[in-house]
Amino acid sequence: MSFETQATLPIATSAAEQHQTEPRMSERHRNESYLSLVWRRLKKSWTGMLGLILVCLLLVSAVFADFLSPVDPKATNIGFSPPQLPSFTDKDGNFVFPPRVYPVRETADLDPVTFQPIIGPDYDNPQIIGLFVKGAPYRLLGLIPLDRHLIGTQDGSPIHFLGTDKFGRDVLSRMLYGSRISLSIALTVVFIVTVVGTTVGMVSGYFGGRFDAWTQRFVELVLAFPQLPLYLALTSLIPVTAPTHVFLVFVVGVISALGWAQMSREVRGKTLALARIDYVRAAIAVGASDRRIILQHIFPNVMSHVIVAVTLAIPSVVLLESFLGFLGFAVKPPLISWGLMLQDTSTYSVIGSYPWILSPVGIVLITVFAFNALGDGLRDAIDPY
Repeated sequence: MSFETQATLPIATSAAEQHQTEPRMSERHRNESYLSLVWRRLKKSWTGMLGLILVCLLLVSAVFADFLSPVDPKATNIGFSPPQLPSFTDKDGNFVFPPRVYPVRETADLDPVTFQPIIGPDYDNPQIIGLFVKGAPYRLLGLIPLDRHLIGTQDGSPIHFLGTDKFGRDVLSRMLYGSRISLSIALTVVFIVTVVGTTVGMVSGYFGGRFDAWTQRFVELVLAFPQLPLYLALTSLIPVTAPTHVFLVFVVGVISALGWAQMSREVRGKTLALARIDYVRAAIAVGASDRRIILQHIFPNVMSHVIVAVTLAIPSVVLLESFLGFLGFAVKPPLISWGLMLQDTSTYSVIGSYPWILSPVGIVLITVFAFNALGDGLRDAIDPY
């Protein structure tokens, strides 16, 4: 009897210990929400985190463009001035700190190709670079009057890290200000496309039948529209004297009217699969309304796909806005956008002689990469299988 007791006690004790340790091991994951799981998976993707960091930097630079811009984007100086790079040496080659730039001055010599005055650095009058320096006045967030800029010259003279355009306007400052219009157009278009496309797709896929058939024929008609010829035709239809706000509304409306159909088709496919799941059929059996089933059961399950589609749609709209701006279908001055800046690159001679005019192409590529990398990371984090 004692032998059996001694033999069974260690087994019972080990089972009890195992039963006590299992909750402790799972205590860390017991209350973890779905968003926490997505965030934990996203942190493991270095491309997704890089995209997230770049997207945050783009949004911050757009919001605080006034503070980050070294000069007033509308102020004019020497046309096609080359970029001024910070230097840690003086004209004799000695190391100096803080860094400085040398102002660009026109010389008496002429360029043999363009027959314009050759410009070069003035080593006798260096400009010291400083942080939080005084410059052009502005209103931070449209409310707080300030005149401090993140970087600039200590004496308040203009500095052009990426050179100037043909009118002598600073390219870097115009890129920062242009991000507001370009990203605003992209976010507005994607918001409209997401709301309309998600709503039409869920309703069409859930109800099915004749309503779904007629809805999908209309979606196919929208998808069959030749977008490029339509955009080219619109560039000639919009009058040059049209007000800027009317032009912006027209651009957003046209891009949104042609972009919601693809989102609708994708959401409809997800809804068709979800409408046949057991818990949706159980909700129908207990008498739940169609509105409740769509909002409480189907909508949360299609949101993962919609979020990824949104992050991948934003760079497409940014590229489209830049392309339309290159064709002339862009915002009008005094507003600034990346597409408007790309109009200056339409001449090959300008690109060959002044390659820094292509700087907006770099920020467009960074924006496209950032949102695409974030979308890929979110796709793997939301649906790892």
